[in-house]
Amino acid sequence: MRIFSGIRPSGQLHLGNYLGALKNWINLQEKHQGVFSIVDLHAITTDYSPEELSDNIYSIAAAYLSAGLDPEKAIIFVQSKVKEHAELAWLLGTITPIGELKRMTQYKAKSKKLKANQINAGLLNYPVLMSADILLYQAEGVPIGEDQKQHLELARTLARKFNHRFGETFTIPEEIIPESGARIKSLQNPKQKMSKSGAADGNIFLTDDPETINEKIKKAVTDSENKIKYDPDNKAGISNLIVIYSSFTDKTIKETEKEFSDSGYGDFKAAVAEAVIEGLSSFQANYKKLRNNPQKIEKILENGRQKAQKIATNNITKIKKKMGLLT
Repeated sequence: MRIFSGIRPSGQLHLGNYLGALKNWINLQEKHQGVFSIVDLHAITTDYSPEELSDNIYSIAAAYLSAGLDPEKAIIFVQSKVKEHAELAWLLGTITPIGELKRMTQYKAKSKKLKANQINAGLLNYPVLMSADILLYQAEGVPIGEDQKQHLELARTLARKFNHRFGETFTIPEEIIPESGARIKSLQNPKQKMSKSGAADGNIFLTDDPETINEKIKKAVTDSENKIKYDPDNKAGISNLIVIYSSFTDKTIKETEKEFSDSGYGDFKAAVAEAVIEGLSSFQANYKKLRNNPQKIEKILENGRQKAQKIATNNITKIKKKMGLLT
């Protein structure tokens, strides 16, 4: 099965990205053909610094590789380096009802935070570009979080609509949602997911040093019960820490509850911090080496681009022919 997924280079990666996406990708690459992109075209739909964007692209690439993505097994590349992503987004835009885009939950949430003159067409068309990312490679599976389900459903809708209008062309992609670690929450607001744009104290960034990780977890919001019990509705903070601990130790939630049944929050937080620090040690060592070797990153990304380009060129030619365009 061919898999497609990507992360925006719009800030530092955090535990949510690592446990909810990267670890899942690493497992998937062993059995499937993974196509993993650094989706920089998505990153420019909201305010950004060009200098920081360039640096973030290298950082995301280094994170992909340090986490365990293997360029011998998967295709790793930068989205904007393959122009067919933008080309297919335009073509799909011609069959996308604008009302469908205005109903997108993420668009409504983001646009509410912006002034009217800050809302650009790129933000509205974000889901169309995401659909193009997926359909361009005829991806059969897409690893996503709960918050991306609506966007994937649009890709499925557009694929069916195109197939009905122009003949069988696109594979209908299916969602892949990891069973555990998929929804890591903010340490300071455990009702919301951990986010690159969230408060720094609420995130554990993958490059945080041990002292910082320890302090952030020590300050994590919990409750007054002082009982290690998984109950996301009533004990969101401690439940989030249980998920983090379980993800790094490969223990089930039940095993974690049993292990700390006689412990208080202080001891448990210390154990969580230790598990995170140990779990990220190899990643951080690899990451430091790669960030000091940009030539190696560039070579890997170029090799990935060539592989992605071959698939994209072949598919866009077929798509344009179906639409009556000259190729």
